[in-house]
Amino acid sequence: VQLQASGGGLVQAGGSLRLSCETSGTILSMDLMSWDRQVSGNQRELVAVITSGGLTNYGDSVKGRFTISRDNAKNSVSLQMNSLKPEDTGIYYCNAKRGAMNYLGKGTQVTVSS
Repeated sequence: VQLQASGGGLVQAGGSLRLSCETSGTILSMDLMSWDRQVSGNQRELVAVITSGGLTNYGDSVKGRFTISRDNAKNSVSLQMNSLKPEDTGIYYCNAKRGAMNYLGKGTQVTVSS
C-alpha cells in the first residue's frame, strides 16, 4: 500500500490548511488511518487517528483545532487544520495500520508564519 500526502504549504498564524492522503489500496481494509508530524527534528508525534469505524482521537496540542476524516469511496483521509500556530510547523505524514502491518507515507511540509 502506498500513501501520498498533499496539501501542505505556507500559511499565516490563525489560518487553515487541509491535508489529503491518497492511498493505492482500499482504506476499508485498514484498522487505523492516522496523521503524525515531525517538528524541528524532534520525534514524530501523533496528530490524529481515525478507526475503520470512524472513531477519532487527537494529540493534546491539536484538539479543538484539527479534524480528521475519511472518504472510503475515494480511499482518502483528510486533515482539516484550523487556527494554525507557528508550533504546528513541521512535516506531516499519513500512515495506515492493518493488523501488525504499518504503512508509512511520504510527508508534506506545513509552515506556519507568525
